[in-house]
Amino acid sequence: MLLHVWGPAPNPRRVRMYLAEKNLSVPTEDAGDGFRLSVKYKAKYPAAVVPMLELDDGTQIGEAMAICRYFETLHPSPPLMGMDAKEAAAIEMWEHRAYDEGLIGAAEVFRNSHPQFVDRGLAGYVDPVAQVPALVVRGRQRLLQFFRMFDHQLANSRFVAGNRISVADITALCSIDFAKTLDVTIPGEYSHLSRWHEMMRARPSAKA
Repeated sequence: MLLHVWGPAPNPRRVRMYLAEKNLSVPTEDAGDGFRLSVKYKAKYPAAVVPMLELDDGTQIGEAMAICRYFETLHPSPPLMGMDAKEAAAIEMWEHRAYDEGLIGAAEVFRNSHPQFVDRGLAGYVDPVAQVPALVVRGRQRLLQFFRMFDHQLANSRFVAGNRISVADITALCSIDFAKTLDVTIPGEYSHLSRWHEMMRARPSAKA
């Protein structure tokens, strides 16, 4: 099998962190050609997004959480997606919130402001998609909502969805670190989120 990634992009990083927490080793190949995906990769995978897991039989699995679910089924320990129905539901809820408000919020800022992404406002599109400056403002608003929501959750929880690390923590960390590259950082008053962020950044998987 082969995991297709793209430099420091946050979605492939989510999978690399997951694999590191599982102590799993999977060969990787960078699909990038500078600020663009390579022509070779887009011919192989017309959806034109990363990450993508290519199995030995040719099966292609896209989307970070779908790839993590594949490995979670094969390697359930340590559990990163829940041990029972209640825990699994809580983790999926918080992971989705981290993705929808945090990662997508940062992506709105990035894709609608970076000079290398003019006419590339949405990932995976063949036809040009114009940048929308108003989405930079909205993306920053979403990130502030994300920070507020997760600080409140972490006031009484060691990790995002309970007392053990999960994919919700991984997506939240990747969202915050991505936002930081855009000069959007955790506001000083959110001490619970800052405590959690320092703890997560110290984990070996955060450097994966």
